[in-house]
Amino acid sequence: MALKREGTIDDLRRVPGHGKAEIVGGELVLMTPSGGRHGYAAGEIFASLREYSRRRKQGMAFPDNVGFVVELPNRRSFSPDAAFWTGGAVTADFLAGAPIFAVEVRSPEDYGDAAERAMAAKRADYFAAGTLVVWDVDVLRAQVVHVYRADSPTVPTTYARAERAEAEPAVPGWSMSVADLFPDS
Repeated sequence: MALKREGTIDDLRRVPGHGKAEIVGGELVLMTPSGGRHGYAAGEIFASLREYSRRRKQGMAFPDNVGFVVELPNRRSFSPDAAFWTGGAVTADFLAGAPIFAVEVRSPEDYGDAAERAMAAKRADYFAAGTLVVWDVDVLRAQVVHVYRADSPTVPTTYARAERAEAEPAVPGWSMSVADLFPDS
């Protein structure tokens, strides 16, 4: 019987085709490429955060597929769909520590009881690693943004398509229209 080896940060560096992956529960978890609505929403959030960062001259916005290395009992990395980070110097390697604001845009497989449990566990990991705000962006079904905060990790504030979603206290004064997350708006 072969012993199972725990996934490492070096394994992340060797993901075939430089695909998206995270280390969860000791395993390298590969993630599927995103669809059009998913990618559009993540891109719009990144662009808005990048503009905020440049205007305020603080923090850094990161797009999809950037690795954040953390030290949690059940997780070694995150790769959010968009993020805002204030953790220090940026090198060629993965970023050290969790972003203060993380965005997870739902894909078609992110629905149902098992998916909800997995997403809740990931949010709990984000908060345990120091993230202040996590967005759960649903552009496929409910067309809302659920905003979870570290000080109330299981009770989101929900913003509909006609509203502006924010990320207080992680990104002070920043918000964006939920309608901007849809290419047909």
